[in-house]
Amino acid sequence: MIKVENLKKVFRSGSTEVRAVDGVNFEVATGQLVAIIGKSGSGKSTLLALLGALDMPTEGTIEIDGKNVTDLRGKNLLTYRRTSVGFVFQNYNLVPNLSALDNVMLPMEFAGRSAAERRSRAEHLLQSVGISGDILKRRPGKLSGGEQQRVAIARALSNKPKLVLADEPTGNLDTQTGQKIVELLRSLSRSEKTTIITVTHDQAIASLADKVYRLHDGKLTGS
Repeated sequence: MIKVENLKKVFRSGSTEVRAVDGVNFEVATGQLVAIIGKSGSGKSTLLALLGALDMPTEGTIEIDGKNVTDLRGKNLLTYRRTSVGFVFQNYNLVPNLSALDNVMLPMEFAGRSAAERRSRAEHLLQSVGISGDILKRRPGKLSGGEQQRVAIARALSNKPKLVLADEPTGNLDTQTGQKIVELLRSLSRSEKTTIITVTHDQAIASLADKVYRLHDGKLTGS
């Protein structure tokens, strides 16, 4: 369960104040796919950064399974980022000189898992997103956009996170491939028992989610 209460992020420059996230409240059950729709500048990326603990809020709380993420500091904060949250980016952000398999194994190495466990988990995840055979050995430059995003999704799930944050995950894909990626995210949220929150500007993609919220000027409305 993800619970967000009165979340605010205010940026100040001299006398100018920008409320990038302004009193956001929502709850999401484990295993759901949530879409947040908003135009550029609406606060979507700031909200994701707060949920991923890449930035700290000005006010409010974020709870995951009863743990207040906004209270975490130092080593506990680093552990949360490494093991409790996964990220999927519009530009994939795969390591170019590593194979698909090694890209998925990398976060587990940072988390201290054994080589055998890393390989077994990575192969399982890649198979679940439709990547197998010789493709496992290919580097990102030899993969299509859809294949790269599938690898990125597998990587985000590698440490069995409670929360996956996807920032415009279909932005660089054609409509048909983008729809398949969102359907895959929805399926994986259930099979991996993780909550997935994606931000998008595409209403057609968002319609495939379990819940849809709209963000406008830092304020959230919707289901």
